[in-house]
Amino acid sequence: MVVLGGWLGLLALQVSGAGVEVGTRQRTLVPVELPTYTPIAPSNVAAYVEEGYAQWQWEGGTNDGVRLDLMPADYVMATRQTRLLSFFTISDIHITDKESPAQVPYFGWSAAFGTQGPGGLNPSSYSPAMCATTHLLDTTVQTINALHRLAPFHFGMALGDFCNSGQYNELRWFIDVMDGKTIVPSSGAHLGADMIDYQKPYQAAGLDPSIPWYAVIGNHDQFWMGIGYPTEKVRQALVGSNVLEIASPPGYGPLVPEASEGQGTYVGVVDGTTTYGDVIHWGPTNDFAVPPTVAADPNRHIITENVASPTDFVGEFFKTTSKPVGHGFLQDGTGSTAACYTFEPLANVPIRMIVLDDTCKADEPGQSPTFYGAGWVDDARYAWLTNELQRGQSDEMLMILAAHIPVCPQESLTVTNKTVGRQFYDPVVETNLVATLHRYPNLLMLIAGHRHVNVVTPFPSPDPAHPECGFWEVETPSLRDFPIQFRSWEIFLNSDTNISIVTTDVDPTTQPDSPAGKAVSLGLGALRVYSSIELTNTASHAYNAELVKQLTPAMQAKLAGCGETQWRRVSVDSGTDGPEVSFLGRLESTDSLSVPSWAEIPDATNSPYRVEAPRSQQFFRSTGQ
Repeated sequence: MVVLGGWLGLLALQVSGAGVEVGTRQRTLVPVELPTYTPIAPSNVAAYVEEGYAQWQWEGGTNDGVRLDLMPADYVMATRQTRLLSFFTISDIHITDKESPAQVPYFGWSAAFGTQGPGGLNPSSYSPAMCATTHLLDTTVQTINALHRLAPFHFGMALGDFCNSGQYNELRWFIDVMDGKTIVPSSGAHLGADMIDYQKPYQAAGLDPSIPWYAVIGNHDQFWMGIGYPTEKVRQALVGSNVLEIASPPGYGPLVPEASEGQGTYVGVVDGTTTYGDVIHWGPTNDFAVPPTVAADPNRHIITENVASPTDFVGEFFKTTSKPVGHGFLQDGTGSTAACYTFEPLANVPIRMIVLDDTCKADEPGQSPTFYGAGWVDDARYAWLTNELQRGQSDEMLMILAAHIPVCPQESLTVTNKTVGRQFYDPVVETNLVATLHRYPNLLMLIAGHRHVNVVTPFPSPDPAHPECGFWEVETPSLRDFPIQFRSWEIFLNSDTNISIVTTDVDPTTQPDSPAGKAVSLGLGALRVYSSIELTNTASHAYNAELVKQLTPAMQAKLAGCGETQWRRVSVDSGTDGPEVSFLGRLESTDSLSVPSWAEIPDATNSPYRVEAPRSQQFFRSTGQ
């Protein structure tokens, strides 16, 4: 429809197959360099800003181009023809009950400058961003909704680690934010809820009800702090009032059994009455005349009653108002496959999603006893996976495998050696999985989270005569730790009937003085104080690319004519100062459709962000880049 300036409506416009710039393809958040610095303690959060550790700025977008790693050496790139699928992924949200008596913030709060603390756990054990994890999710949902308005998503996926420590209230906060409920982002006595911004109740926006979303289970959704077996001591501490007391022997991290079942150190809690979320009730037991306490809260109980089968976790996804009920999980699932399922996003596009739970379920060879942070696929899940892969191949379906823990990913964006045996307890299990996946040429890619990084790993076919047996692995970063991004995806059928996977990182839109806006800055500051990011590193850490995949002749024939023409919307709303336009790409306007002369609106290339439109103009359109 045509949109008049100042009138609420939508204009659907086709654009060229080259697409438009979205998210970090248009602009990207980068740290400001600190060539000289003053060492500060991780607990001196105010100094993160004062000393420049939390400073960042916007720079131009990033595009890493077309990746042909899976294609024959003489392959000539084709053009995109139709869009088959569009979706988003979020991962590693780590919704945190910061006032829980059994988190372990002390081990980050008390760390020395430039170190990651006992066990190398930071910023996992402490980051000031933990004060606003529900807010970061909510602003991400709002950004997804804004993008959906302009370039609709067919569905979304959350790739695990919704919780930080497997608590019931953490999981409910996640689901309730997605559902658009009223959020009370505090627990226990709800200290500071009447005066501290990150503690105040608020109304979550909720994901646009036209977008179905699906869930993948992560290690932090089941285990204490993501890696510890929920022993009886830990279970009781979670719902009690006494702050958890553990030991931290030299050479051990605080979460291994030798420490968690010991004594000598209180783990601390966040004081919700403080501006930056100061950690209190921490330190050597001998420093306290009486054990420190907080207000108990039964909603802090561990959600997983039986680590061998996450049916309690799965059951919570049926207590939702967003779609679909269950968010992919099956109510009758049992055993280690209880969180495994498949679905087909579109009835008229032969693409099937396969969701695999690849988290640990029992003590396995190669792991420390009761230490559950890495990946594992037991015989039951391996049989389930191979059955689904074969079924997809037989049904002539393209397949995307979704799991929380990546399989043999490369070290980083720049270091390409594979991390065999570092994500899974048993390197044989991990390498066997890769060999298995190579046997199914209709597998497009594996998508995962867990490492909080943007890394794309190619797995070319082991047989050069059959390049269709290669696949991609793409990781989605965390919504708690820098770079705090989610991914958007578009899958295209190209003119040669092969596939292009266009993946783009998106920075959630935040207001500078909001809890989420502060968390972005302070979360970056924490990583720099811990030396997880070098102080001279000014990279965006985003990675955007077009990943090309060879199809079999059978799938090329089946997909001929499939998909939709790529298109975008322009939305025009009534603002307080006149029309406000949201768009993707470049924005153009005209005052008449009678032999219109479209002119670009200066500085209106910061898609997908809203700009004021000239009052004299009546018609607007976006153009590709």
